[in-house]
Amino acid sequence: MSHEYMWEPGLFPFEPNHPNPDQDPNKPPEDPERTEKPNDPNRQRVSGKSKATMESVKEFGANNVPEVRSNIHCLSIVGQIEGHLVLPPQNKTTKYEHLIPQLVALEQAREVEGVVVILNTVGGDVEAGLAIAEMLSSMSKHTVSVVLGGGHSIGVPIATATNVSLIAPTASMTIHPIRLNGLVIGVPQTYEYLDKMQDRVVRFVTQHSKITEDKFRELMFRTGELARDIGTVLIGQEAVDTGLIDGVGGLSQAVNIIKGRIESHQSGGGQVQ
Repeated sequence: MSHEYMWEPGLFPFEPNHPNPDQDPNKPPEDPERTEKPNDPNRQRVSGKSKATMESVKEFGANNVPEVRSNIHCLSIVGQIEGHLVLPPQNKTTKYEHLIPQLVALEQAREVEGVVVILNTVGGDVEAGLAIAEMLSSMSKHTVSVVLGGGHSIGVPIATATNVSLIAPTASMTIHPIRLNGLVIGVPQTYEYLDKMQDRVVRFVTQHSKITEDKFRELMFRTGELARDIGTVLIGQEAVDTGLIDGVGGLSQAVNIIKGRIESHQSGGGQVQ
């Protein structure tokens, strides 16, 4: 008995696809219809953002953060200056143990010739603020401070510690006596300690600005201006008129001042004043 089979494409006869010995057995077979051809005019390229770009969008809200190589370094002091006590996590803080190593590194960096200090602080730990101010004032680099928003309390000596100090027209600075938080022992020694610490702040500010000691103490102990405390709030030009700040200006003025001081230093060969 004979049987005849009609040939039908794709069904009969069955021809199995034998694996290629040179092909990875774990790799799926290539589909000729989906294989990209380099010279195919209909080839479509799918483009997307790199991982680094997406991280920039997530962290900074920008597609790409420009990388600028400059001889001027920006140092920001924002929020509350944290000292020996750790502040609550909801506070925006600047830790002085983070700033001091940065200042040491900037002092040793040969490629850095100037430092712009951006200030927007409510104050904080007195000894930590004085430590930062002393470090700034002892640097051999050209330094300019810019008070943006506010430079209150212990932020005042930090603002005056640089070679040149600027304040934005809308920025404010609060000058008031030193205060203590928490448990205070009510003995004469406590008052003497506060008085000596107050003298340290007054001495530093008057040595690094044009304000006199009598004027600074008068602003510090003025009554009637602050609701729950004694002191004075200076805004923009008022801080310049008292001699506390050198001038009114912002970022461009600060950068131009440092560039001018660098050029003058290079041409004259003098020391930083």
